[in-house]
Amino acid sequence: MRKLDAIFRYLRHWRHTERAFSTIVYHRNSLPAFTTSHTAVQQYRYKSHDSAQPSQNLQDMYKFLQSLYSTQKHGVLSIESGCRQFCQTYRHMEESEKLALLCHISENYGVNQELIVDIVKNFLESKERGEAVILRIEERMRGALSAKYQVLFSDIGRIEGGVKFLVDMRADIMHLLSSTKDIDRAHLLDLQHALKDILSLWFTVGFLNLERITWQSSCEMLQKISEYEAVHPVRHWQDLKRRVGPYRRCFVFTHSSMPHEPIVVLHCALTSEISSSIHSIIGNRGYSTSSLEQEKVEEGPEDPNKINTAMFYSVSNTQKGLQGVDLGNYLIKKVAGELQHEWPQMTQFSSISPIPGFRDWLNREINAACREDTQDDLQPRETDKGSHSSQLLTETDIECLCNSINTDKSFASALQIFKEHVMQHTWVNKEDTVTAMKAPLMRLCARYLYLEKRRGYALNSVANFHLQNGAVLWRLNWMADTTLRGLTNSCGLMVNYRYYLEDTVGNSQQYIEHKVINTSDHIRQLCET
Repeated sequence: MRKLDAIFRYLRHWRHTERAFSTIVYHRNSLPAFTTSHTAVQQYRYKSHDSAQPSQNLQDMYKFLQSLYSTQKHGVLSIESGCRQFCQTYRHMEESEKLALLCHISENYGVNQELIVDIVKNFLESKERGEAVILRIEERMRGALSAKYQVLFSDIGRIEGGVKFLVDMRADIMHLLSSTKDIDRAHLLDLQHALKDILSLWFTVGFLNLERITWQSSCEMLQKISEYEAVHPVRHWQDLKRRVGPYRRCFVFTHSSMPHEPIVVLHCALTSEISSSIHSIIGNRGYSTSSLEQEKVEEGPEDPNKINTAMFYSVSNTQKGLQGVDLGNYLIKKVAGELQHEWPQMTQFSSISPIPGFRDWLNREINAACREDTQDDLQPRETDKGSHSSQLLTETDIECLCNSINTDKSFASALQIFKEHVMQHTWVNKEDTVTAMKAPLMRLCARYLYLEKRRGYALNSVANFHLQNGAVLWRLNWMADTTLRGLTNSCGLMVNYRYYLEDTVGNSQQYIEHKVINTSDHIRQLCET
């Protein structure tokens, strides 16, 4: 049974039958030992969800599925009617009912394992009969490797609202995966991967429409733009009006099957230089009450002489069911082209990006240093084999931190002060503390972005996104986001990822293929201090 299980696992995940056949041939000598009867295969399939009496909703769904697959011939109208009823019933199901239904679909309408075994045996018996026979068997194998539920997904995708339904269904599956174990999880993963493959084809950039959102756009679209904003939440309608008004651009990708639903949202500011603070863009001073200078928000008619830079300050994927379907990078490139066409004098493209996870990472590093209980310079934990090792606090950091509260100059004292400041937000309102915190936070954040890796790629998810798109890790900005969210995520720091349009393809290739992060001298110097 282990070999049978291995064969099925290979066949389900490999799309090319030639590779699948090569694996089968490798096991050809033992094939008779693990081919099974109809009864054994039925025992192999999991039946736990059929043991309890299903609800009326589930019984109705099971009957529909059984009728759908009972014959090869169905009228188009009857299929559409059945799919609409299927979608309507599913939306009103409880979470436990959805889990039972999804597992039932994967279990009973997946790949026909018995047919695959028969085709494999036929292949082994016919391999000497010529290429034409082999090609016919391969064609049969391709059909056998297509799960029956793919017909259901295709039929649902053809009805009005069907594509959105499948996107939401995949979101449900991803949610259920977080609390499901064992064989149920395997069934859900099977469906999740199948839906991702289908949606990746349906949501390629050629099928997406680029739209600019303005204050004259529909109230429904503006409301969704406000609700979906995940990076810098919209505070009120006046805030939203500013974000789609003068010196601002908001673009969305929409799909013809989801015409009133933004798929990805990109907010952009038109400026005269690369911004070092989000407050100059969204017009919010943040949590800080210090005397730090705040840039004025540009209003009124747009002056071309004040525009030569596009600042991408928010990219939001609005559909959880499209997670893992690459869309944001295409939107940035499309928008850059649109802006260059509108403003030929525009020469600079950059993000002003949050650094989610930096504060959590820093807390783990500080706690690890505290546990070592030494006043020597301590080494941070490595997040990946070959990762960097360097001092957590320098002698200068220790002196400045201890002087800020007039205490003895020792590593233990400085580390405790540093930890308390990182955990709290009151330090941003004390000028001497702000000065003491700047050097260690800037240095450690630069190292987090540039040196901390997972499997050779940037540990930070936002950094990984922009670097894959071909951007350069360009500048780290102090006190750039002093909102509560900014302080909680990254101690108020933000980073610019700069897009040199002529170099993005090469930079992306270097990062993806060779794991090389293109960065500026500014970032490298911070790492070396």
